[in-house]
Amino acid sequence: MTTKNFPYSAFLRGPSHVLPSLDHADVILERRGEEDLVLMRAERFEASAASLRIAARALAIVARRSDSLAEEVLAEELPWVTWLPDTERQACVRELLGHLIAGADTGELLPFGRALASWRSTAVAWSDPQLARELQGPFPGDGPEVPRPLPTDRRKGR
Repeated sequence: MTTKNFPYSAFLRGPSHVLPSLDHADVILERRGEEDLVLMRAERFEASAASLRIAARALAIVARRSDSLAEEVLAEELPWVTWLPDTERQACVRELLGHLIAGADTGELLPFGRALASWRSTAVAWSDPQLARELQGPFPGDGPEVPRPLPTDRRKGR
């Protein structure tokens, strides 16, 4: 599906200039200083959601039958997975699949997006052997002692 971009202000000034684009594309309304908004026909939205649910559940079935095949499938789509050590790679596949299935079922995909970004960052750290060694420790010392905070008087809002 193609997308067409419009400034949000163009939609506010004249929705009738933007809405006809929904016949053949999804519309991205670009907002300054805010997240963009997406407009789409309900039929396309429902089709996308149903497709995602089916694909997520199918991948989960593959993972239950063969961890290595699920890992191979994800590594094909997410090449950075190969930078993870074997044990981390398996944990990554399990976590991403769990979030994907839950997100497909509920429509809440932000946890999947966050986990995906987190695992990608982890893989990048593992790709640098020196950095990976440093992050595994040991770490020199515990740092300076920090004094216990003073109790606050909650009645006065302090």
